[in-house]
Amino acid sequence: MITRIVKLNISPDREDSFLSLFNSSKLRIRGFEGCSGLKLYRDQRYSNIFFTYSLWETSEHLNQYRNSDLFQTTWRETKKLFADRPRAWSLHLIDDISPKNNLE
Repeated sequence: MITRIVKLNISPDREDSFLSLFNSSKLRIRGFEGCSGLKLYRDQRYSNIFFTYSLWETSEHLNQYRNSDLFQTTWRETKKLFADRPRAWSLHLIDDISPKNNLE
């Protein structure tokens, strides 16, 4: 399983446009083969900072998505909204101590 986290610094006057774009594409992204989950987070302090959190079955699935027309189209539109360059991480889970009842 691959966890992909992308930090997006959106221009403050373009936040609504970003949310609209995300809402129009989220079900297609989530429905992409190999995608096991998709979440959008917003920074508590800076409302124009967003993080996408997606789960992918394999690196190959993530790469197929990144090479897809869906990604290319969505990313091209998202880039127009940036205030700063995005940052991205692909992570492998090392340990998971949740949910709480696993500790009992």
